[in-house]
Amino acid sequence: MSDRREINPLYNGHRLKLGTFSSNLSGGCAITTIDGVLKATWPETLALARMADEMEFEALVPVGRWKGFGGVTDFNGAGFECLSWAAGIAASTSRCGIFSTTHVPTIHPVMAAKQVTTIDHISGGRFALNIVTGWYTGEIDMFGETLMSHDLRYDRALEWLEIIKRLWTAEEEFDYLGKFYQVRKGWLAPKPLQEPYPVVMCAGGSGKGRDFAARHCDVAFVACNTEDLDETRARVADYRRYAREQYGRELMIWSNAYIVQAETEREARDFHHHYVYEKGDWEAATNLVETMGASTEIMTPEILRAMKANFIGGWGGYPLIGTREQIVDGLKMMCDLGLDGTLLSWPRYAAGMREFQTETLPLVKQAGLR
Repeated sequence: MSDRREINPLYNGHRLKLGTFSSNLSGGCAITTIDGVLKATWPETLALARMADEMEFEALVPVGRWKGFGGVTDFNGAGFECLSWAAGIAASTSRCGIFSTTHVPTIHPVMAAKQVTTIDHISGGRFALNIVTGWYTGEIDMFGETLMSHDLRYDRALEWLEIIKRLWTAEEEFDYLGKFYQVRKGWLAPKPLQEPYPVVMCAGGSGKGRDFAARHCDVAFVACNTEDLDETRARVADYRRYAREQYGRELMIWSNAYIVQAETEREARDFHHHYVYEKGDWEAATNLVETMGASTEIMTPEILRAMKANFIGGWGGYPLIGTREQIVDGLKMMCDLGLDGTLLSWPRYAAGMREFQTETLPLVKQAGLR
């Protein structure tokens, strides 16, 4: 066992850490019918991971998905299960951090603890667990579960994580008798390589979710407000302050962005308009945001349409659109918001990522972000 700060790349000294998002699913993050989008074959997802490894990205974060969102693309309908994906990717890379996104209702904590430990050993201590409580009713139904109320989902996640952490650290067998889980003579060997245990992330946006992340996780994921960056800056600072003042803990804060790069800003914006407004799968985007609870009952039609467009663009991330110099400026802006890192995606994932590697990353380093 080793101190995770010494072996997990999330703790390196880069000003802005980088990662990829949803490279395990069809479409990646772009809900569009253009050619060149990710098909999520194993050779494709492996090539993206190896490219990220060459660039020494700190995080490869897959999305846990069991059912697509319909439309002509059935966005994210095909793809790879996150834990087994992470095991394969971990064995095929050597530098980047490997995440797995895990829905609490889909897996027992004893099984999850064992699988995470296995991947941590495969990766040499580069693993991190992203906890999702579950929100897509159609998926939860597939497991014979009933989607619980928001707060109950976090109560269950707390028991789930408590059991996993005890399995990772306990030196003797233990019993756990909770409201949602009962474990008798729980035990795990070997223990994870990372000490005290692997990194844990959660995207807790609500008050309950923020408290869960601040108290029990190491990384919090927040969305950038595309209309009000000052609001995002304040939210990031408040998240950190809350973790320090309430629990005496330091959190890493990450977000996500999608890159649309071209030789000129006009070309980049024209392509963004083309793949979003002319070739976007608006039916799938509508299904997605409605599943998340967004509707004209709680927002204006204009705001709802803008929200759908941003999901088509790149899963609701912050849009970085322009020349390579403008992309670097945008990444610097995200760093200045107080973020530790950002997950990236591209509409044409492989082609865009190769362009970033050859043309943009050198400028990112020149800017002092890496």
